[in-house]
Amino acid sequence: MTHNLLLGFHILAVIAWMSGLLYLPRLFAYHTGAAVGSAMDETFKVMERKLLRIIMNPAMVAVVVFGGLLVWNDGWRILGTPWMILKLCGIAFLLWWHHFLATARKALAAGRRNRSERFWRMTNELPFLAAIVIVLSVTTKFGT
Repeated sequence: MTHNLLLGFHILAVIAWMSGLLYLPRLFAYHTGAAVGSAMDETFKVMERKLLRIIMNPAMVAVVVFGGLLVWNDGWRILGTPWMILKLCGIAFLLWWHHFLATARKALAAGRRNRSERFWRMTNELPFLAAIVIVLSVTTKFGT
């Protein structure tokens, strides 16, 4: 029962976090086309800030907390399995990407367009590629 409850909360948190990781770069792609100081620029600033602070940050923390509780509940030995090592590498990438997006949001809010619309469109699916690796690692549990 405890495992299933933790797993359910973990999955819900992953869904919320992944939604934000996929949507924020799309907002950036549109934001880069808005003139600095325009009404659209201000709208995008609000949307991006709220998405990051209200949805993405709490969801990321919940993913880590519930994931850690699952490991604690299942036993630390699983951390050494090949599938879990690959999953943790995927999670490390997603944590780095989250930080990268948060830094990019601050730059856009300050009026700096450090990346092009094309860049944001091309990198938009990176979290989904990481999710494929993570989900297949967990569902196949290869190497055990």
